Amino acid sequence: MSLRDEWDRLDTETRTWLLENPGCLIVPSAMSAKIKKDAHGDLASDPHGQVVLSRADHDFIREKAEAAGTIRVPAADEYQFFDTATLPVVREAPHGRHTAASPDEAL
Repeated sequence: MSLRDEWDRLDTETRTWLLENPGCLIVPSAMSAKIKKDAHGDLASDPHGQVVLSRADHDFIREKAEAAGTIRVPAADEYQFFDTATLPVVREAPHGRHTAASPDEAL
């Protein structure tokens, strides 16, 4: 059974959680229990009872999240480094006893 087949049976809180966590491959036990309670079919789960999402389930949730506006998939020509952040521009040196005056300030 796939999550796509069970989607309409899930409560709003569970759907919202799935849409806000589209990268999740294994659903935590609390959410898994809610999904299993509402589902009519048998969803794959690990030995701990957590629902394991298939590739099709994962793709389905990402499509739903994109349509709902909770995530944005970058365009094919848009390249982004996710492990870098923009550096702040420091216009003025901090004031303190360890700061040296610039040559312009000495005049």
